[in-house]
Amino acid sequence: MTTESMQGPQADLPGPLDGIRVLELADEKGQFCGKLMADLGADVIKIEPPGGQNSRLIGPFLADKPSRETSLSFWHYNTSKRGVTLDLNSKEGQRLYRELARTADVVLETQPPGRMPDLGLGYDDLSKLNPSLIMCSLTPFGQNGPWRDFLSCDLLHLAAGGQMASSGYDQEDVPDAPPIAPGGGNAWHIAGHYAYIGILAALYHRDMTGEGQYIDASIHEACALTTEGAIAIYLSTGEVVQRHTGRHASPDMSTRIQLATKGGDWVNVTRSGSNLTPARLKVLAEWMDDHGMAQDLLDEKYYAPDGILENAFHITDVMAQFFEQMTQSEIWQGGQERDFPWGGVRTLDDIIGDPHLEEREFFVEVEHPELGQSFTYPGAAAIYNGSPWKISRRAPLVGEHNQEILCGELGVSLEELNLLAESGVV
Repeated sequence: MTTESMQGPQADLPGPLDGIRVLELADEKGQFCGKLMADLGADVIKIEPPGGQNSRLIGPFLADKPSRETSLSFWHYNTSKRGVTLDLNSKEGQRLYRELARTADVVLETQPPGRMPDLGLGYDDLSKLNPSLIMCSLTPFGQNGPWRDFLSCDLLHLAAGGQMASSGYDQEDVPDAPPIAPGGGNAWHIAGHYAYIGILAALYHRDMTGEGQYIDASIHEACALTTEGAIAIYLSTGEVVQRHTGRHASPDMSTRIQLATKGGDWVNVTRSGSNLTPARLKVLAEWMDDHGMAQDLLDEKYYAPDGILENAFHITDVMAQFFEQMTQSEIWQGGQERDFPWGGVRTLDDIIGDPHLEEREFFVEVEHPELGQSFTYPGAAAIYNGSPWKISRRAPLVGEHNQEILCGELGVSLEELNLLAESGVV
């Protein structure tokens, strides 16, 4: 399936953000936000310094050959965008940026706090040229406050935001175990989602009022908002959630939810030892009894008030012994047939080629014409019946659309463009 045919008869329909122009001056902290808008049909123009931004040097790389055009990370986070290069430290680069901003709906930037106003490119400057402009500054700690100018990284945000405090192992599994950070740029994803929500809300507000606005988005605050119940529990009870192996942090010692199956695979059972009702426990015990492994779970004591809660850990132990004698698919599919929300803990080998994802056309082929190849990408997060979410093109090469945008849309002549390139402006 090619990029053009990925959504069948919907391929030619415009996306829900069709007609919206976004200037993206963002590195790894904000490029996911830009991708979300670009794949929804917005014309996202990625602005990089001459030679390309440093996020192009984040691996892994195609064929393990590092270059600014072969970063698979950059490929993934910059689909559907066009790209230009501009030196914003130069007067001519600033002038061209202002010209682009005149016709933009949104500016997304991740520059250090205060840098854009210092260049004469802040919201106050640009909104004079374009009063309906929406500008979102996504920075580590926001535009003010004592941490405003602190340096940061993904790991720091997961620590300072609270995620790491809730991630790790039980004391009984690993005594004195340290907190563990999720991987994969989670802080950037969290912040990108919040910035994306904020931008769409501002666009809706503008549709109603005609007014643009400035959004000061903080990655730290986005992470602090995404500790699930940890902050709410502390504010309401004063209790601090504890790390639990492979399951949700909580103030109490909770029952296991990830149990091993025959062959060394695992299933997730969502605290079934303590969250069962008497009726659900009976269904589970009868299934286990069919295999001669219910032990005493059909005893009446479990069906008295508080019987399940008082014996939750024993129930989980009996379940674990049952699971060890069954395959992963037998357990999670058998559980689903009995209305238990269980699922297998799957590897990428299980996910790629998954028939459910294949039927929903989740994976798509994206063409890279300069390489004469297509590559498989994860596709849409949702299926729209009238305004498809789709990858319209692969990530831009360095300065790929300089001529198309600067000459074709801003009126710069080819001779001028060559002079700008020679002087390091583009």
